[in-house]
Amino acid sequence: MCPDFFYPDNMDKTIITVTGKDTVGIIARICTILAENKVNILDITQTIVDGIFNMMMIVDTSRSVLSFEGLTQSLGECGEQLGVHILCQKEEIFDKMHRI
Repeated sequence: MCPDFFYPDNMDKTIITVTGKDTVGIIARICTILAENKVNILDITQTIVDGIFNMMMIVDTSRSVLSFEGLTQSLGECGEQLGVHILCQKEEIFDKMHRI
């Protein structure tokens, strides 16, 4: 992951996590929704352990054609169709939740 100094100040970063049973097309479907709505993927990591899919993405929603709520709803509906759980969190909330 790139240090924050590589990201312009005007970015609106969101953390997207996806978990569930692995199936074909999870990444493709999610990335399609993001691309169609002008959401840029800044970082992505995924792993599969014992058939369980886990992915975390950091995205820039500053140019999104959907509101945060609209994007969350669209991804949530996609997750239901795929049988996975998708959670979207603004970076500020994510950071506050994971302080030690």
